[in-house]
Amino acid sequence: MNILIIEDDPALLEILTTVIEEERFKVEQADNGEYGLELALTNMYDLIIVDWMLPELDGISVIQKVKGADISAPILMLTAKDSIRDKVSGLNAGADDYLVKPFATQELIARIFSLLRRARKIDNGGNITDNGLILDVNAHTATVDGDTLSLTSKEYELLAYFLTNRNQILTKQQIFDRIWGIESETMEGIVDLYIHYVRKKLAPSGFEKRIQTVRGVGYRWRGE
Repeated sequence: MNILIIEDDPALLEILTTVIEEERFKVEQADNGEYGLELALTNMYDLIIVDWMLPELDGISVIQKVKGADISAPILMLTAKDSIRDKVSGLNAGADDYLVKPFATQELIARIFSLLRRARKIDNGGNITDNGLILDVNAHTATVDGDTLSLTSKEYELLAYFLTNRNQILTKQQIFDRIWGIESETMEGIVDLYIHYVRKKLAPSGFEKRIQTVRGVGYRWRGE
């Protein structure tokens, strides 16, 4: 899963990144509101963490613009402001949760998992599921009705990306950027090849039909 952190304190930004990456999440960083908003509007994230006090554009404005763009990723606001009035302002702006500084990293991780469960990105066990298909986020393994799927790391990432964005059309460019990275020297055509690989491995269970081709655009996972 991909998490965006918008935080202008370099030390805190690195601590947050390290702690979250230890939970096997991918992290992208922004150290000001304008750049953070640009990333949020351009890329697809499973969760966004936003500090209130940011240079160039404050956290409240970032959240309002993100929500105004109909982006569904849950948002966790970080701030030293701890009054009830401030919390209400943050939540009314569109934040899904509010964490006051200083905070324990264990609480941060708990809040992240809670938001992802509420957004139906993961279940109570920390897995990504769709009917009998289960992806273990920590072990990076997948099973169908209890049978293990033999997936490469890229095949697992591709399947996880589909399941966490089920029923959404994903363009080939979005898939390529997310799985291989915009700086990859690989050609975009590799997306079609890996779709073929994943479909072939899902075929015995019938799950390959969940990956629908949207002609001229990309692909969509038809989820439960």
